[in-house]
Amino acid sequence: MTPTDPFPRVFIGFDPREDVAVNVLTDSMQRHASAPVQIAQIRLSQLRSVYTRPHNPLQSTEFSFSRFLVPWLCGYEGWALFIDADMLCLGDLAELWALRDDRYAVQVVKHQHDCESGTKFQGMPQTPYRRKNWSSVMLFNCGRCKALTPQVVNTASGLELHQFQWLEDGEIGELPPQWNVLVGVQDVPEDARILHYTLGGPWFDDCQTMPRSELWTQARQALNHPLALQASS
Repeated sequence: MTPTDPFPRVFIGFDPREDVAVNVLTDSMQRHASAPVQIAQIRLSQLRSVYTRPHNPLQSTEFSFSRFLVPWLCGYEGWALFIDADMLCLGDLAELWALRDDRYAVQVVKHQHDCESGTKFQGMPQTPYRRKNWSSVMLFNCGRCKALTPQVVNTASGLELHQFQWLEDGEIGELPPQWNVLVGVQDVPEDARILHYTLGGPWFDDCQTMPRSELWTQARQALNHPLALQASS
C-alpha cells in the first residue's frame, strides 16, 4: 500500500434526486470497511467557480462530467476512488484500495455493456457508446491524470472523457468485475462487492422492482436505529 495513501479516499457523485442513495451508499461503505474511509461528495453547488460546463441534454445526472475533476480536487497527488451515487457497497473498500497499481493512470471494470438508445430511470436518456460504464467506478492515480484540468473537463466532449481518450489505452488498468456489477444488465454473482443500479434504483418510484432491490432497501432500513421506548413507572 502506498505510504501516502494509507486509507481509501472516496468521491461520490451527487445529484439532488439521489440524495437518499448517496447516504445509503456512504453508510454501506463504512459498514463494511475494515479501516477508515475518507468520503466526500462531488456537488456542483460547491464547484461553481470551477465547473462551468453547460448542462447537456444527454447527461442523466449532475455528475456526468464533474467526476473527472477528482484528480484536480486531490491536487494531482496520491490515489482516489470515484463512484457513482446509484450503488450499494457489499465489500470492504480496503480490498479495492489494495489493488492500486502504479503502472496505470486509472483502473476500472472493463464492461462490455451493449445497450440500445432509449430511456432509463425517470425518463433519462440511455446512450450507447464504447466503454460504457467504465467511468462509474474509477480508481485514479491522480499524478498521472494531469490532463484532466478544469478547462478540459469543462470543454472536452462527453465521449472524449468517458472513453478515456485523454489516456493511452495501456494506461487503463482493469479491476475485478465484482467491484462494479451492473444490476439488471448482468447476473449478480455471490461475491459481488459493489452493486450498480445503472438502470435505476428502488429510491425511484419507477424502479422499485429492479433486481436485488431488497438489498438496497435493507441497507436503507439499517440506517435507522430508534431507541426503544421506556415503559413509564
